[in-house]
Amino acid sequence: MSTDLQTHLGSPFEPHHETHEHAHPSDKLYIVTALILAVITAAEVATYFIEGFGDLNTGAQIAILFPMMIAKFVVVCGWFMHLKYDNPIFRRIFVFGLVLAVCVYMVALTSLHLFGDAA
Repeated sequence: MSTDLQTHLGSPFEPHHETHEHAHPSDKLYIVTALILAVITAAEVATYFIEGFGDLNTGAQIAILFPMMIAKFVVVCGWFMHLKYDNPIFRRIFVFGLVLAVCVYMVALTSLHLFGDAA
């Protein structure tokens, strides 16, 4: 095969990107997304400084912090990694990873007896 023909047709091992093109998000959308992530992160950090938050039991703290963590994961994967435009199998892999991470974290916290009463 000649070099010109390979350049025109592409290598058989390269994906055909033309079939997977989509409209690229605007700069404004990236700024809004970054602001959303900043607000969620500020809320997570603020929990450290809220009077009485440390007095809550670990289960209540996790019930407050885990949804914020999951929301940030969804925003980062969906927008910054452009996961919403990819094959749905990649979304399933990331969701499975998130569920697995939460389960492992919960098992670790349980094995450390952090959900029980302080003795």
